[in-house]
Formats: sequence, structure tokens, C-alpha cells
Amino acid sequence: MITRTIPAYAPGVRVRDMTLADCAAVAEIRVRGWQRAYAGLIPSAYLNAMDPAQDAERRRTYLMAEGGPVNLVTEAPDAEVTGWACYGTCRDGDARPASAELYAIYVRPDRVGAGIGRSLLGEVTARALSAGFDEITLWVLKENVRARHFYDRAGFRADGAEETFEAGGALVLEVRYVRPLGPPTPSPDIHS
Repeated sequence: MITRTIPAYAPGVRVRDMTLADCAAVAEIRVRGWQRAYAGLIPSAYLNAMDPAQDAERRRTYLMAEGGPVNLVTEAPDAEVTGWACYGTCRDGDARPASAELYAIYVRPDRVGAGIGRSLLGEVTARALSAGFDEITLWVLKENVRARHFYDRAGFRADGAEETFEAGGALVLEVRYVRPLGPPTPSPDIHS
């Protein structure tokens, strides 16, 4: 298991491989993250029906699958799990062979802005590059301005691809972002 201490922007935070013992905490982070980030963007009934216990079972199944994606967590100095990211080979039909995809990244809502997301994204990109990928893609809700700003600052750029998915009877539009792997190319607005 790889564990790394994070730079000064997230003091004391460590990134490590996710274990089965983390599934309940990750599910709580994922569900509460959806409920906070997507309020007003996805129907409330859909968000309110999300169940951390059911999600934890899905996380356990996914984590035990052979050849599955890489799952990482951040933990605070007190060993509390504060964030989660998951990535693997890009699933898009038009993907290049050396494309990775960030499937998910979530931070505990009360820890957003503390450098945890940046820590996770940095580790994902470093590991994807080490694994031989030369770019990484992700899908983000078009109306999720905060997340899009986060990805812009990390050197990702929208490539024009869009798709929709159904959530609670509503069609939700996503846009694809891409970033070449290597040193980040942050936008000029790095102070937010």
C-alpha cells in the first residue's frame, strides 16, 4: 500500500489506497457530496433518496472486483477519512489507448476548500502518469460551476464533448474535461 504525506496546502493529510474498512466512510462522503454539490442541479427527491448504507455495499463490491479501478482516500492526522477518488482506463468510445479517466472525486462537505481535493487529484495524476497514461479525462455537470473552476485551476480543459444522464426523471448535462499528464498547467486564477 502506498501512503504519501501531502504538501503544505493540506498539512497532515495523507493519501493512501482505499481498503474495505473505508467503504462506509467513502459512501458517506460520496452521498453527502452529491447532496451538497448537486443541490438545485439534480432533483431533490433523487438526492434525498441516496442511502450511504446501500452505497457502502456498492463500494465494497467495486473494491473487491479484480482489475477494477484504483481507489484512493485521504485521511486527516486523526485517521479520519476525508476524501475519495477513483480512476482507471477511460471508458469513452472515442478515447485514445493511453487515456485515463477520473471516475469520481469527493471531499467531506465540511472539508471542502482545505486542499484535500487538490491532494487527491495530484496523487491520481501522478499515479496515472506512472502507470503509462498520457492524459486524463473526466465528466462534470455543466452547471457545477465550483467543480469546473476546480478542474480549470488544475489544468483541465473542456474539449467540447457533452452527454446527458438521467437522475430522478431529469436529464442532466455533463461536459468532458481533458488534461495532458505531466506538470499541471494552471490557469492564471490560482488564488481561489
